[in-house]
Amino acid sequence: MNRAGEVMSKVPAITLGFWIIKILATTLGETGGDAVSMTWLGETTPSAGQGGLNGYLVGTAIFGVLLFVLVCLQVWARRFNPWLYWATIVASTTMGTTLADFADRSLGIGYTGGSTLLFSCVIVSLAAWHFATGSISVNKVSDTKSETFYWITITFSQTLGTALGDWMADSSGLGYVGAALVFAAGLAVLSGLYFWTSANRVALFWAAFILTRPLGATVGDFLDKPHNHGGLALSRPIASAILLVMIIVLILILPQRAGSHPGSEQG
Repeated sequence: MNRAGEVMSKVPAITLGFWIIKILATTLGETGGDAVSMTWLGETTPSAGQGGLNGYLVGTAIFGVLLFVLVCLQVWARRFNPWLYWATIVASTTMGTTLADFADRSLGIGYTGGSTLLFSCVIVSLAAWHFATGSISVNKVSDTKSETFYWITITFSQTLGTALGDWMADSSGLGYVGAALVFAAGLAVLSGLYFWTSANRVALFWAAFILTRPLGATVGDFLDKPHNHGGLALSRPIASAILLVMIIVLILILPQRAGSHPGSEQG
């Protein structure tokens, strides 16, 4: 039964390796999204929060098309494929970067407005998913309906994470390093709740999944933003390439297996 369940499931088991690759993927999403919308598309003064309508919008369209194609392939696939899964995650996090920047800066609703709007989208998506299937557990993602909700929720959470990272780093005055430490501390608290309490595992997963995105966003911004804005001013394309290589190596060396059979978990 467990072996059959692994064939049916198309999302990976939630292991330490999953979280390491997820954080690297979210960091790549930040540097990769910025590389396209700000560097390659000639974005105007992104560090000052100016302009960006064309860069952010075109970047969102590019990654949106890529994400749509990869999600379709993921849904149509018959079994878990780690390369396809992580490619889809990277596409969702890069689109999350450009979409959040478009909402926060180009639409002028600011980090607080963008974070509030996107948080509402995540909650609505989870609620609709639970209403339609009776569960939001990732161990029960084995049919087209559940998987569609899964990727919608992930895309909203990736976009929310970008907005939260920008809000914490810029609006709170903590800077990129300070904000990254706050999100890392939040993940440490969630880890403690997981190992030492009986807190709901599904809620802990989604809280951790959301928090890894702003952690990656602030680390990515720290790598590629100018010195006068608290960053290291590294080349966005080069930083993205290094992160991509790291992800590929980890996928090769870390165990990548499908998650549990839907019937193995109650609720």
